[in-house]
Amino acid sequence: MKIFVFLFFMFALLDAKVYYSKVEPYEIRDISSNVSGVVLYTDENDIGNKLSSKPYILIDAQLDKQELEFIKSKLVYLQNIIDTNEHVLKNQEKALVKKRKNYKRIESLKIKSIVEKDREFYELVNSENQFLNTQKEIQNLKVQIIDLKLRKAKLQRSVNDKRLSAKGFVLYEIMVKPGQVVGVSAPLAKVADTSKAILTIYLDKEDVDNAKKKVVYIDGKKTSYKISRLQNIADFKNISKYMAQIIINPPKLFSKLVKIELKNE
Repeated sequence: MKIFVFLFFMFALLDAKVYYSKVEPYEIRDISSNVSGVVLYTDENDIGNKLSSKPYILIDAQLDKQELEFIKSKLVYLQNIIDTNEHVLKNQEKALVKKRKNYKRIESLKIKSIVEKDREFYELVNSENQFLNTQKEIQNLKVQIIDLKLRKAKLQRSVNDKRLSAKGFVLYEIMVKPGQVVGVSAPLAKVADTSKAILTIYLDKEDVDNAKKKVVYIDGKKTSYKISRLQNIADFKNISKYMAQIIINPPKLFSKLVKIELKNE
């Protein structure tokens, strides 16, 4: 019986695949600038620390904020003008209804001269044109408001993009200094998601099919982890190898090398 157990254990060892991998953060994000401006603030003391909602980089947004306030005021004024014009339009509409009735009333009267009828007609046409012009002005003002609201949204986004924060992420690297002028797409920083960790290994073709069913051992200890991601396209660097990744709980220390074994149950 002991010999059988020993042989079974030996076969299991022979069946196990051994790999080595660094324990990396679940994600490292490259942060680039969406805006142009002068860097006002960075704090390199934050590097290696978990970030709060406080910004870790500030880009000058003073002019954006000023323009934003002007646009807010202008939107209020334009809306007030629209409200006034709509009140005028209602009055014009009431007057127009009466003028149409008056014209229809005198149009067939023989006691009215052609000159009088023409004068009433021209007054009616002028009133209709005033009504249409007021409508047109209201529509133009509404178009201006739409354009201003779009500009307002862009400015608000610009202001937000000039205040970089990444709550819960670890600040991995800062690539700019205070006083530096940055443009769109300029690299600013790297932040890391350390809420989980990831192990990356490269499998041979024959090991891909059953890889997700294997038991994962890390540094000789059996775990409940399984392969989380498995590429079915060969890696462009490790030719004829297929990348597999195992998502694990975060360790106290990242980037250490661990031994990974994939065994049958």
